[in-house]
Amino acid sequence: LTEVRDRVLIITLNRPEAMNSVNIELAQQMAAAMEELDANPDLSVGVLTGNGRGFSAGMDLKAFVSGGMPNLPERGFAGITEKAADKPLIAAVEGFALAGGLEIALSCDLLVASKGAKLGIPEVGVGLFAGAGALSRLPRRVPYGLAMQMALTGEPITAEVGHDFGLVQVLTEKGEALDGALDLAARVAKNAPLGLAASKRLIRDLGG
Repeated sequence: LTEVRDRVLIITLNRPEAMNSVNIELAQQMAAAMEELDANPDLSVGVLTGNGRGFSAGMDLKAFVSGGMPNLPERGFAGITEKAADKPLIAAVEGFALAGGLEIALSCDLLVASKGAKLGIPEVGVGLFAGAGALSRLPRRVPYGLAMQMALTGEPITAEVGHDFGLVQVLTEKGEALDGALDLAARVAKNAPLGLAASKRLIRDLGG
């Protein structure tokens, strides 16, 4: 789902019955939302959130068995992990962002999460690894040891721990992550679009 609010595009993962797990249709619509955000000169920021009790549980395994990986050419898993938007993106996480769900959140530039939300890459528990960018992005967002602990144990951390180590920029009360993200988006959107795009690109290229 997409909704324009002032200069912000709110993008909502809308498969609550499947914990917002990713199938190819969701990936295609995510890519379309990224294109809409970048193409519309009246938009400055995107906010990505999930419908229901959590942000996303990652890949839809049932859909994977029947249709393969929900990867798109050039854009990667979920239509976002290899190429997101040129404009700033803020993830608003309630409940959980696990496996590919955390990789989607890490594809955003800033992360807002509610207290108690679980952030993790549990793939090692089933003989896999986080292959959509988390293993390279996490060590740039949290200390090496914490990234290694998350990858090797598969155990999630809480949003509070993520906030302590800088992974989560804004920590909110439960149910308020989207409001917190929209407040942060408004602070970003007041700035000049070209300056925002250039600043994001340089930080990503040099350090992210």
